[in-house]
Amino acid sequence: MSEKKEPGVWDGFKAFLMRGNVVDLAVAVVIGAAFTNIVNAVVKGIINPLVGAIGTKNLDHYSSCLSSTCEGEQGIQILWGTVLGAALSFAITAAVVYFLMVLPMAKYLARVEARRKAKEGTQEVIEVTELEVLKEIRDALIAQRGSGHNQR
Repeated sequence: MSEKKEPGVWDGFKAFLMRGNVVDLAVAVVIGAAFTNIVNAVVKGIINPLVGAIGTKNLDHYSSCLSSTCEGEQGIQILWGTVLGAALSFAITAAVVYFLMVLPMAKYLARVEARRKAKEGTQEVIEVTELEVLKEIRDALIAQRGSGHNQR
């Protein structure tokens, strides 16, 4: 009588690590971290100077004061420039990811799916045609057999 050995914790951990989606997620996090530097450079080098043409180059300097005086650490300041900079970074990141990664991949997958459907469609036509030919052969054989019986 053989006992079935249950997989251990180590085997389960190895199986977890070998799943494709875990590796894909790890790659996405690393690439996302590297991509953050590029987006920050674009915001700092391009967006901030464009905004600086109107006011200050550093969006962090845009703020509003809720109290009567806001000098140094005193007073209540709302740093809306920092929020604006973060929102711009997010919008640029989302746009780049969408237009350079998501959209091309969606178009590629749509083409692959269209090719697959076209291939299935032609295969169905071939199968139907073969079925029709086989029916014609059957009918011809039946007709020959019937005419052969009449000749005897």
